[in-house]
Amino acid sequence: MSRTILVTGSSRGIGAATAIRLADEGYSICVNYLQDTRAAGGVVREIESRGGAALAIQADVSKEAEVQKLFSAIDKHFGVLYGLVNNAGVLFTQMRVEDMSAERINAVLTTNVTGYFLCAREAIKRMSNDRGGGGGVIVNVSSAAARIGSAGEYVDYAASKGAVDSMTIGLANEVAEQGIRVNGVRPGFIYTDMHADGGEPGRVDRLKSTLPMKRGGTAQEVAAAIAWLVSEQSSYTTGSFIDVAGGR
Repeated sequence: MSRTILVTGSSRGIGAATAIRLADEGYSICVNYLQDTRAAGGVVREIESRGGAALAIQADVSKEAEVQKLFSAIDKHFGVLYGLVNNAGVLFTQMRVEDMSAERINAVLTTNVTGYFLCAREAIKRMSNDRGGGGGVIVNVSSAAARIGSAGEYVDYAASKGAVDSMTIGLANEVAEQGIRVNGVRPGFIYTDMHADGGEPGRVDRLKSTLPMKRGGTAQEVAAAIAWLVSEQSSYTTGSFIDVAGGR
């Protein structure tokens, strides 16, 4: 039986590319999604057309009860869980902090931070050697925004990813002796639909000239970094980050 990996928020963008890449490498994939059933089904069909195994499961990772149901469904369908890619996230229209509402800030933090904690908690319960598991891997998808701050655009999003970085380091140290590795990737200006959520679909093209490499990145390039962190090739790596950000 192949190892199972949950990729949250994998109906589009980096999550979808990661699900497909990991399936190509022989893992069984749980494609988690929030609303877009058609897109999630498309990712599953793409994986299956390439000879892989996948199942789409809907869940809002910001809600504890839904996270618990998600992991129970994984237990039932797949059995043993080997890996978690914490990827589900939200950002909203570009805005200065002085104009942000508490509702917006809380929505960003609940999905991007609390959701990562909840999924990690449930994964650890299943993977930890102390709990009878066989060990495993967690990869947290952060952002170069955690380092840059995204002033005038998404300081709330950047702050949420800063929290993810702190979580990654702390959790890596906490569970290392339990057979679990925890690492992060920090994508920069990547061509995905998420920029449209912020109100500027062409944001990467506007800013790519500011990068040393003078181009935006692809979801597949981020997926390749995630795949390395999941693999045995990174077996001595934990509490670390790969910046996939064109040099910035």
